[in-house]
Amino acid sequence: MPIPTEIVGSLPRPQYLQKAYADFDAGTIDKDALVAAQDKAAEDSVRKMAQTGETLLSDSEQRASSFATYPIIDTLGGAGLAQLPRLTKGPFKYKTYAYENFKKSAPYAEGTRHAMKSAVIAPSMLYLLYPLNGSVEGYSKEQFVKDLVNECEKDIRGCFEAGAKRVSIDFTEGRLASKNDSRNPWTGAELLKTFVDLNNQVLDRFSSEERANIGIHTCPGGDCDSVHSGEVPYAALLPSLFAMNAGYFLNQLASEKDKTSVYKGIGETIRRDANGVKQVAFIGVVNPLDPKVETADEVAADIVEASKYIARDQLGATDDCGFSPFSIDVKPKHVHSNKQMHFGRFWGDTYE
Repeated sequence: MPIPTEIVGSLPRPQYLQKAYADFDAGTIDKDALVAAQDKAAEDSVRKMAQTGETLLSDSEQRASSFATYPIIDTLGGAGLAQLPRLTKGPFKYKTYAYENFKKSAPYAEGTRHAMKSAVIAPSMLYLLYPLNGSVEGYSKEQFVKDLVNECEKDIRGCFEAGAKRVSIDFTEGRLASKNDSRNPWTGAELLKTFVDLNNQVLDRFSSEERANIGIHTCPGGDCDSVHSGEVPYAALLPSLFAMNAGYFLNQLASEKDKTSVYKGIGETIRRDANGVKQVAFIGVVNPLDPKVETADEVAADIVEASKYIARDQLGATDDCGFSPFSIDVKPKHVHSNKQMHFGRFWGDTYE
């Protein structure tokens, strides 16, 4: 039985695109010039990814300044994302949908004989836009949640309607929810169950056939080669992770110190019937934060070890995280190019 594989998504933006973002924020170029740079980078990503032998192609999120804020802002304004902005009035609506970016990039895959995937942000992340302990005048949290669920469903459905074969939901806040971080007061508010329930509100609007192709990605962060919750044990996230009724999960594991205990935890909590869909756990076997290129033997060893605890028909392989969640990332291009090329060659093999 072959082991299924899938990438998480993002790659570092080329220098010309990073410059275009900076120039746009500075007001020295217009939106058309920024879009032209995004088009060039997205086409290059799709074409080169096809050459590696990747199972599913992606435009590597070249059109998004941030994986977390693409629905609400065009760019990060020359800064990182230390805090999400705060909602000040309703109703909540997306400014940009992932499927709009997907539609622009999908033609680049024509003739490659490869399908494409898309990544979307989790409703649980956008839930944090609403004041934690306060309120928005004339706009209740209950109404906000209804609007949020509707917008997230629209984003996912739009990706499928535009031709995406798979849609993965970025859930990096899952592990962070179990960390009491004074810089992020919500981390001490025990929101993990709230996050899971909210994400399920969206997932449960899809059939089991659709949910088989909707995934959840979790990691402790990968922003400019840093992590926000790597010290939080996976046990704090499991089994809540697999309580979500998604069909598959992209799990950071290549950079984990005690992989075997996590494999065991996954095997014990993954479900064969999540409201009609069998869940599959894709374990991370490539670490985007480490310039060292993993060997085929190292990847195979991780998969073999994981198969001792996770049923073969519920096991897959992935990378730990996107290579560049934000547009501001000076990671050397040769690092991700070498890892991605090798990564694609792994996926061209069949692990028996």
